[in-house]
Amino acid sequence: MSCEPSRTVVTAAALAAALTDNDDSGKGVIHTLKRLSGGANMETWAFDWEVDGETRPLILRRSPIDAVDSDSPLAQLPLTSEAALLPLAAAQGVPVPTVLRVLGEDTDLGPGYIMSREPGEALPGRILADERYAGAREQLAYQCGETLARIHRVAADTVPAAVPNQPLPERLAAQQALLDRYGNASPVHQLALNWLLDNAPEASRHCLLHGDFRNGNLLVDENGLVAVLDWELAHCGDPAEDLGYLCGNVWRFGRSDKPVGGFGDYASLLAGYRAVAGWAPDLDEIHYWEVYCALGWGLVCLTMVDLYRSGADTTLERAAVGRRNSESEMDLLLLLDGRL
Repeated sequence: MSCEPSRTVVTAAALAAALTDNDDSGKGVIHTLKRLSGGANMETWAFDWEVDGETRPLILRRSPIDAVDSDSPLAQLPLTSEAALLPLAAAQGVPVPTVLRVLGEDTDLGPGYIMSREPGEALPGRILADERYAGAREQLAYQCGETLARIHRVAADTVPAAVPNQPLPERLAAQQALLDRYGNASPVHQLALNWLLDNAPEASRHCLLHGDFRNGNLLVDENGLVAVLDWELAHCGDPAEDLGYLCGNVWRFGRSDKPVGGFGDYASLLAGYRAVAGWAPDLDEIHYWEVYCALGWGLVCLTMVDLYRSGADTTLERAAVGRRNSESEMDLLLLLDGRL
């Protein structure tokens, strides 16, 4: 499927029209519109909306490209479904932005949604290094455990129909198909997939997962977690997956001594989860999903390379991520040897 960039231009006029009800023609002014850095799959725009002398900081979230193949690791929820998940999570006490408008295909901006812009920092480098967040780092793993337990309280049968609900054997088969599609050039990736097949757990619980809960998708201030962002990879499955994914080495950003996002330890994460859920996965379950995460990251890198080399999408983000494939191989070797 084509991944050509969208031709839709984000303008103040288009945003004002999207935010204005039909009976409020001309109401509201857009200020300080700018695109934020980060995110290879989604565009994020920040702006201020002034109405009747009151200014509201907002965010536009939309896709800059056509949807990719459904069997790709980059496949994501329709933005309308993503927006629908936020109030479901909020009802369980998960800190999330407030959705103001859901934009359809017929709008000038294309599909997407507009939400509140919460104060805080999302860049992992700053969260992990800035002294301003030293106190936040001490409690962030515990807060992440609490928050994941709240996300997992959302019943799978209440989420939008578009949210994937694929059994693990089918997901592993899809990974094999991708390895084959890309020439199965990495013995390490095949070794890891064979291990995942041989050690696949039988999940006793099934619930909504964030799917991309990690450092970089968490908004943080001096007191810790402010909001959970970027729900495009949400799906249903084993709750241990979200915890293991958060602990993936790729999301520690060089701080491998801190297995939880580069800022915390397993004990704090599990204590926070247990405080809300009354139980928590064990370390063997988390280890399984760390292996799954590392392999998944490798497949994302291979997909990025394919998109770039094929000319389907020649943006810098694709090339920059694609060249990191060897990191996933190293992580997998260390994980399978029990040293990561």
